[in-house]
Amino acid sequence: MSLPEADTPLYNHTLPTIEDWLRSKGCNQDEDNLHCWYIDESAWKAEICLDTEELTVRYFDTEPESQNLRRSFKYSLSRQDIEDAVFSGP
Repeated sequence: MSLPEADTPLYNHTLPTIEDWLRSKGCNQDEDNLHCWYIDESAWKAEICLDTEELTVRYFDTEPESQNLRRSFKYSLSRQDIEDAVFSGP
């Protein structure tokens, strides 16, 4: 499946396209909560959830260790903007 142009808002992507995009970025789907995905990078880990109004990211193993960072992105942002923000890490 081919992705729309990178500057296309995420709300103009079909769910299967978004899922393919997340897989291509190295994410794995949660077997129990199908709307959540996980990625494990060398410097950080994150949970990405496809919520009703926005895409939410929780970063784990961030500094300081006692705090985990959470960010939300509206689906009106382009896929490229979300990709740049989410996959650059905390």
